[in-house]
Amino acid sequence: MADVHSPATRSYNMSRIKGKDTKPEEIVRKYLFSRGFRYRKNVSALPGKPDIVLAKYRTCIFVNGCFWHKHEGCKYFVWPKNNAEFWKAKIESNVERDLINQKKLQEQGWQVITVWECELRKDKMKQTLDVIVDALNESQGTITYK
Repeated sequence: MADVHSPATRSYNMSRIKGKDTKPEEIVRKYLFSRGFRYRKNVSALPGKPDIVLAKYRTCIFVNGCFWHKHEGCKYFVWPKNNAEFWKAKIESNVERDLINQKKLQEQGWQVITVWECELRKDKMKQTLDVIVDALNESQGTITYK
């Protein structure tokens, strides 16, 4: 199937996609803040520049887009038909970089949590956010009231 947009329109649309402060990140951050968790955003001193860093809990959270980070088995990840070689190389390099950064963080003693964009859709959001809070509480041995 051919692209419904001209190359110029497609290029413009792709250039408007944000790399930080995305809606899914905002959802996670607001939920954590409302539960009393304090964090830093996009800490460049850490491998991979994690979206959310909770230093007290030695935890980094990456909020990944299903397309950009190749969420296997997700109905929202589809290989692009146009410029397929470019996109395959781009997305595969993202996945490889993610794995390297997660390994580095774990070697430094950080717990790494990856949240997928599709897990923050209305039907799964509450469960996903509660799992994050539970993981943080387990790392500290504390209980936060929900």
